[in-house]
Amino acid sequence: MKPLQPIAIGMVIIALRGDAGGYDVFADPIGWLFVLLGLHHAPLADRRRGTLRTLAVFAAAIATALWFPRVADGIHDTDPALTWAVNLPQVAFTVVLCLALAEQAAEADPPAARWLRTTMTLLVVVGVLPVLVFGAGMASLEVPTYVGAGAVLVLLISLLLTYAGRPWARVDSDGAGSPAAG
Repeated sequence: MKPLQPIAIGMVIIALRGDAGGYDVFADPIGWLFVLLGLHHAPLADRRRGTLRTLAVFAAAIATALWFPRVADGIHDTDPALTWAVNLPQVAFTVVLCLALAEQAAEADPPAARWLRTTMTLLVVVGVLPVLVFGAGMASLEVPTYVGAGAVLVLLISLLLTYAGRPWARVDSDGAGSPAAG
C-alpha cells in the first residue's frame, strides 16, 4: 500500500475550490478524511503519527465549520486575519508531516529528506507571512503570500506523489511497513 497517495489526494481536495451556491464542491472535510486514511497506514514514528492525527482532526473540524458559507464569510468579514488564524492547524499539519517524512527518509533517502526539510521551511515562511500582511499592514505582500502558499502546497503534493513508492514511505501488503522509530 502507498499511504502517501491518499494524503496527497486529500491535500489536492483541500487545495481546490469549486463554488456552488457559496459551498465548496471540493469539501475540505472530505480531503481531511483521505489524509487521515493515509496517516493510519503511513509508516511513521508513533510520536509523530499522534501529533499528525490530532492536527488533522482539528483541521478537519475547522474545515467542516468553514464549509458553511455564512461561517466562512462571517470570519472573513470580521477580520481577514482570522481566516489565516483558523487555517493555522492546516499549516501546522503540513509542517509536521514534512518533518515526520524527512525523519523517515533521512537514512534511506537523503535527497528526499532534504527536499522535505526545504518544503517544511517554505511552509513555515508562508505560514508566518500573513503576520506581516495583516499585523504589520504590508498589504502589498498579500497576493504574493497567497501565491507562495499555493505553490508550496503544490510542491508538497508533488513530493508526496513522487515519494509514495519509495521503500521508506510504503507499507507492505501484509501491513508491515518500514520500522518506525518510536
